[in-house]
Amino acid sequence: MKNLINENNPKIQKAIEYLKNTNFNNIPDGKINIDNEIWANLQTYYTKEDALFEAHRKYIDIQFMLAGQEKISVCDYKNCTTEIAYDEDKDIEFLTANSWDDIEMKTGDFLILYPENAHKPSISINNEVHHVRKLVIKVPVN
Repeated sequence: MKNLINENNPKIQKAIEYLKNTNFNNIPDGKINIDNEIWANLQTYYTKEDALFEAHRKYIDIQFMLAGQEKISVCDYKNCTTEIAYDEDKDIEFLTANSWDDIEMKTGDFLILYPENAHKPSISINNEVHHVRKLVIKVPVN
């Protein structure tokens, strides 16, 4: 699966610039407003054995690993089956899939996930639980 940064999308570029220019060491976990459209969720957690896939319709995710490592499984939304119906207020749908690609994310890595990319984040690598600090930036599709 190929992941390209669309340089023609100024919102994605603004999010990437925010990543480059922000020191997250003294920022507490929680919601961060980047501007009136783009926001982020800073989170600290332990990886888990498994989860459902998720997909979003209103936002592109930029998942940036500040510390730790995890596996994110990614597949085409069209190849998924709905398990928990789309919640418009939370912009999330939970899914299952039969095939996917696994991406191992380590400190400093980031992944851009578009609405067509169903994804299963926060998964342990080799069944080893890892402590993670991650920023998920939400960039509106429109």
